[in-house]
Amino acid sequence: MNLARYLLQGVDVWLNTPRRPYEASGTSGMKAAMNGLLNFSVLDGWWREGYNGQNGWAIGADKDYEDPNQQDQADAESLYDILENQIIPLYYQERSSDGLPGEWIGCMQQSIRTLAPQFSARRMVKEYIERLYLPALQSRRVLSEILDQ
Repeated sequence: MNLARYLLQGVDVWLNTPRRPYEASGTSGMKAAMNGLLNFSVLDGWWREGYNGQNGWAIGADKDYEDPNQQDQADAESLYDILENQIIPLYYQERSSDGLPGEWIGCMQQSIRTLAPQFSARRMVKEYIERLYLPALQSRRVLSEILDQ
């Protein structure tokens, strides 16, 4: 945890390259997004749900190859293509008078705006209450009424 705190401070792009479909969840990418970092990951785990085409980048064509070497080759080609043709140009584009990359900052804001509410403990607790606890409580009440008859 202590190391992650320092890593987040010096990062502009969070690169995540697990083998699909083995990404358990990807909480480091969620934490990165909360801090305005742009995710660059295969479409697996949380990034499959969170990626919208404007809040980071997806590696690969969301296609699974039978041959792991072919998968690695396709993902590597995609990674380098996106890095060279999208990420680097966006980051080093013409800067404003204050020296800041306006479009890059806009992407950071989009990342926070779209991902922070969706992947937060607040949303999780609210969803647990609405989908599990309240229906369970209601079922208990109904069952109690039936048994009391």
